[in-house]
Amino acid sequence: MNIEYIHPADQLVMFMQRIYDKGLTTMSGGNLSIMDNDGNLWITPAGVDKGTLTRRDIICVHPDGTVEGPHRPSSELPFHQSVYRMRPDLKAVLHAHPPALVALSIVRKAPDLDLLPTVRRICPDVRVATYAVPGSQELGKNIGEVFAQGCDIAILENHGVCVGAPDMFTAFSRFETLNYSATLEALANRVGKIHDLPENAYRLSETNYHTKMDDFIPHTHTSEELSARRDMITLIHRSYKMGLFTATHGTYSVRLSDGSFVITPFNYDRAYLEEDDLVRVKAGMKELGKTPSRAVQLHEIIYQKHPEIGAILLAHPVHAMAFAVTDAEFDARTIPESYILLRDVKKLPYEEIYQNPAKLAEELKESAPVVMVENDCAIVTGSTLLQAFDRLEVMESTAHSIINTRELGDIVHISEAEVDDLKEAFHLKD
Repeated sequence: MNIEYIHPADQLVMFMQRIYDKGLTTMSGGNLSIMDNDGNLWITPAGVDKGTLTRRDIICVHPDGTVEGPHRPSSELPFHQSVYRMRPDLKAVLHAHPPALVALSIVRKAPDLDLLPTVRRICPDVRVATYAVPGSQELGKNIGEVFAQGCDIAILENHGVCVGAPDMFTAFSRFETLNYSATLEALANRVGKIHDLPENAYRLSETNYHTKMDDFIPHTHTSEELSARRDMITLIHRSYKMGLFTATHGTYSVRLSDGSFVITPFNYDRAYLEEDDLVRVKAGMKELGKTPSRAVQLHEIIYQKHPEIGAILLAHPVHAMAFAVTDAEFDARTIPESYILLRDVKKLPYEEIYQNPAKLAEELKESAPVVMVENDCAIVTGSTLLQAFDRLEVMESTAHSIINTRELGDIVHISEAEVDDLKEAFHLKD
C-alpha cells in the first residue's frame, strides 16, 4: 500500500484506528497530524471518540490560521505546530498514551534502544521533553526544543510520547517499534538480568543477500502455491493483530512440493500485505521485481537441511522475547500442551543467525522445533503452516503464563517421569 496516494484525512483515520484497535491509546487520548505540500495542517479533532473517527471529522488548519471542519482541532495543536516550525523536513506527527511508554514517561526516562537490532535502526534517538500543561504553548516549546536537536521522538514527562516523521507510516512504525521495545524492557526486568546486544550486532545484522539474488519470471501459479499464499496472508494478518510481530518485522515462509518456497517481502506493512506481495524463491532465485525478507537465506538453508519442515516463522512475540533478551531460561514443561508442541526450546547466541546459519539450522529437530536467538527473534518450524503457527501461539501463551507466576509463587515443572509418560502417549521422539 502506497500512502502517498491516500488523502491526509483518510490517513489520519486509518492510523488512528490502528492505534486505538491495538490498545495504544484511549477513546479521548492521542492525536495525529499531517502537513501537506500546500502547508495545510490536517489534525484529529478534540472531543471525538477515537474509535469511530471518519474523514469528515478531520480538521484542516490552513497556513493563514483559518480552521475548516465540524469540530475544534485537537487541544495539542500548539505542539504539532511547534514541531513543524522547528523541523520543516517532518510531515507527520503522532502523539499517544500507550501504557508501556506512559510508564517510561512517569519515571521520566528514555527506553533502552539496544535490546533488538531493529529498534535503534528504526528509532535511532529518543529524548525526554520537560513536563508542561497539555495544550499549552510551553509544552509546544519543550517538545520543539527536542526536535530542534535533530531527534524525531520525545518521551513527554508524565504524559506519553510524540513522534515525528517524513510520513505517517514512518511515524507509526517508529511509535509501534518503540512501544514494543518499552513493553519488552518492562517484561524482561520481571524475568531476569537483561543483556543488551553485542557490540558488533548492528554490523552483523546489515545483511544484503536478499537484494543480490538473481531473478526468475514465474509463468504459472499452481493451486498449491495460491493456497499457500492465501493461508499465509490469513495468518500474517492474524499475527499482526495478536502482536506476534510488528508492521515491518516478522517473516513467514511455506515450502512448495517442487522445492521452492513463498516468503514475506522486505519492508512491507504486515497489516496490509496481500497475496501478490509475497515472494516466491526457487533454486536461489527470487520472483522478478520483488525483494524477499532479509531472512531468506536462513529459510533457504533450513529447508535444504530439513525436508520434513514445511513452514518457518521468524517472529518477536513480546513475552517470549523477554527470555531472549535476558539470562532467564524458557522451560516449556509447564502444561502438557506446551511441552508436546514446543519440546526443548534452545537459546542460541545472537551471532549464530548471521555468521553461521547452517549451524543454527542443525539445531532444529523433532525434539527441538523451536529456537530462540538471543536479542533477535524466535524461530518456529512445523511440517505445515498451521502447525508452526500453533507452536508460535503456544510459545507466547506459555511465556506469558511463566511471567505471571512471578507474582504467584514458585513454578512446579512437569517431572522427568511425567515427561517420559507424555513422550510415550504422544509418540514423541528424542
